[in-house]
Amino acid sequence: MADAQSEAPAQQELLEVEEPLLSNLDIFLFSLIAGLLIYWVTFRKKPEPIPEFKKLDAPAPPSRETSFMEKMKKTGRNIVVFYGSQTGTAEEFANRLSKDAQRYGMKGMAADPEEYDMAELSRLSEIDNSLAIFCMATYGEGDPTDNAQDFYDWLQEGEADLDGLNFAVFGLGNKTYEHYNAMGKYVDKRLEELGAKRVFDLGMGDDDANLEEDFVSWREQFWPAICEHFGVEATGEESSIRQYELKVEEDMNMNKVYTGEIGRIKSFENQKPPFDAKNPFLAPVTVNRKLNKGGDRHLMHLELDISGSKIRYESGDHVAVYPTNDTAIVSKLGDILGVDLDIVISLNNLDEESNKKHPFPCPTSYRTALTHYLDITHPPRTNVLYELAQYASDPKDQENMRKMASSSPEGKALYQSFVLDPCRNILAILEDIPSLKPPADHLCELLPRLQARYYSIASSSKVHPNSIHICCVVVEYETSTGRTNRGVATNWLKSKLPTDNGHKASVPMYVRKSQFRLPFKATNPVIMVGPGTGIAPFVGFIQERGWLKEQGKEVGETVLYYGCRHKSEDYLYEEELAEFQKSGVLTQLNVAFSRDQAQKVYVQHLLKNNKEEIWKQVHSNSAHIYICGDARNMARDVQATFHEMAEELGGLTHTQAVDYVKKLMTKGRYSQDVWS
Repeated sequence: MADAQSEAPAQQELLEVEEPLLSNLDIFLFSLIAGLLIYWVTFRKKPEPIPEFKKLDAPAPPSRETSFMEKMKKTGRNIVVFYGSQTGTAEEFANRLSKDAQRYGMKGMAADPEEYDMAELSRLSEIDNSLAIFCMATYGEGDPTDNAQDFYDWLQEGEADLDGLNFAVFGLGNKTYEHYNAMGKYVDKRLEELGAKRVFDLGMGDDDANLEEDFVSWREQFWPAICEHFGVEATGEESSIRQYELKVEEDMNMNKVYTGEIGRIKSFENQKPPFDAKNPFLAPVTVNRKLNKGGDRHLMHLELDISGSKIRYESGDHVAVYPTNDTAIVSKLGDILGVDLDIVISLNNLDEESNKKHPFPCPTSYRTALTHYLDITHPPRTNVLYELAQYASDPKDQENMRKMASSSPEGKALYQSFVLDPCRNILAILEDIPSLKPPADHLCELLPRLQARYYSIASSSKVHPNSIHICCVVVEYETSTGRTNRGVATNWLKSKLPTDNGHKASVPMYVRKSQFRLPFKATNPVIMVGPGTGIAPFVGFIQERGWLKEQGKEVGETVLYYGCRHKSEDYLYEEELAEFQKSGVLTQLNVAFSRDQAQKVYVQHLLKNNKEEIWKQVHSNSAHIYICGDARNMARDVQATFHEMAEELGGLTHTQAVDYVKKLMTKGRYSQDVWS
């Protein structure tokens, strides 16, 4: 401490004698640098947050209501009718049932299972006297429809507790198919397994016979049983219940009016992928040629250009096309209804809570609706006749129309003889019942939607990546009333020539995936059976097998059984098939000309002639069998032929033979692409 004190005076002396360490200039510069440093630290540029811009031209879509429970509670409904629909019929039946509920003092809503959280079924018992009805169509080989796929997966995978859920199921199927009404049966069985209570027996409609009659019969027994179950009485209100109200659009901006688009307005002018059922691609037609050399039919081959669309397809897939109705029929309807077809209208749902705001894209003109959106060529269903009966001024006409909509034997017979047998469409009915004068808007509300038509693709994407080929026969026939009925899609396609007055003809289309596939191993033999236009997917299969060979792959036996009426008239793709055979791609070509000799010869006869070779390929060489064409007769007869082979050459009983073919189906070795 003493040493420190003694040192201080000496340091003081030094400071007094020496020059100052910092001059005024140094102090100024030091202050400037320090100030700059402080400024940089305090005010340096921070990373700017990315500004959020609100899109002014495209407001965000409203959040979709996925809770059917909330909707039912909010609107006082106790019945929900779900539909699995591919062509619109199941949806139509669901709408009819939901409207029926009102006649029985209840309130219903039709619902697409794809749009809702189906796990909420376990909560439906929270609503008094609640009921879930399922109108389920079966598609293809026992599959769910596209919109019911998620629901089907949920039923399969989930272990929901559905105790307290009341349910009933109506299935839509076709007896000519192997898995008749498989989806309806599965939903009915599975709901019960999960604890739900079946309040009415499973109904099964057969489209091969009379689907409408099956539904009407089931429905007429269903409602009294439901009333008894819930202890309610029918209101007796039999008057027509409108679902939509007409609004005539005055001074409408034509850029906001639908002109035939399926989904987004102006989507045909401004095409944007991805393309699907709600956003079809306008594919230019590059080839449209007649395939047959003679006869009274018109069979044709079309090629659609899909360049730049990003559409991909595989051999065996289906192409869906959206046709338009005959303009002559549309004009006649306008005349008989006494309406200006070019006025712009909207049909707005009276139920503001409904997800379905319009029955078809609105606003639009009557002409567009009747041309692009409504089915005006199929015989109308009984509910349409029932609803329209009120507009017949002749009491006898009213009585007959209502009778046709009933399930009485007399009513069924009248509907069969007046509507179905003579194939009367709505125009023919209006012409033949002169006292019937319905308002155009109610008729448009009742007619079903015009559906896409599906065709097996007749090309391979390996060979034709930018083109999809279609093979079809033009449908045209005379009815018992002397009228000529024409198939909507085939006659429309027939008119689609590559150049039409300098414009390129085009077809709204999309691709639907299929399970109809070539074997994973190219070395597996394939046996293809496809008479008539059933040859379509096999042209694609053979093209693909040829492409595989060109790539140096080993390809198994490729055998085709094809049938037509006359070699000189309707031997489709004769030159192409001869070329495939010559190059060795098609190892065996067997053709049955059914009418070139006194005794008719069909593909199943040729199969029997080669039964030993076929059985060897199937039983020993893991061959895959493919059937394409008519389900009602050909596919059934061909399957019976394979049963016979298994019995005769495999030593199986009939029951074992049937099981053998079923196992081939399960393994994907017996595939069918058939229609009735």
